[in-house]
Amino acid sequence: MGKIDYQNLLDNALKSVVKEALVFAQFNGLGDGTHFYITFKTRAPGVVLPDFLRIRYPETMTIVLQYSYNNLHVSDKEFGVQLTFDGRPFFIRVPFSALTEFKDPSVDFMLTFHPKGGVAADNDMELPLDEKPGSVPDNGRIVSIDEFRKNRKN
Repeated sequence: MGKIDYQNLLDNALKSVVKEALVFAQFNGLGDGTHFYITFKTRAPGVVLPDFLRIRYPETMTIVLQYSYNNLHVSDKEFGVQLTFDGRPFFIRVPFSALTEFKDPSVDFMLTFHPKGGVAADNDMELPLDEKPGSVPDNGRIVSIDEFRKNRKN
């Protein structure tokens, strides 16, 4: 028989507090001065994030919900929200299992979480850390376009 994982039990209970705070914001909005800082692992399973943000924040990212957010949607396992980055709106989705920190500075409230696990193999939006953006793997199938240009000139 295994031991009771109290840290996991505590994390799950505290994540329900975050979920209820987000549900409140979803239906009632955030009052004057209230804002949430939410930090999460960008490569955790289920995180949906634009590629340029995943490259910019390869480990963790903090988002702020205060004035300019739209379409906040909360479910039992995750939340999604539309935020503006570089002047353009993007929808992101974060499972509660990816959270590392939740803060509401307006009431001096903070929770810290200890997510388990590494990079998700099934995360289709993942850019492996060992690859450089813009690099091309040499798998023997790369053809130089110069060969075709020479043939067209003849």
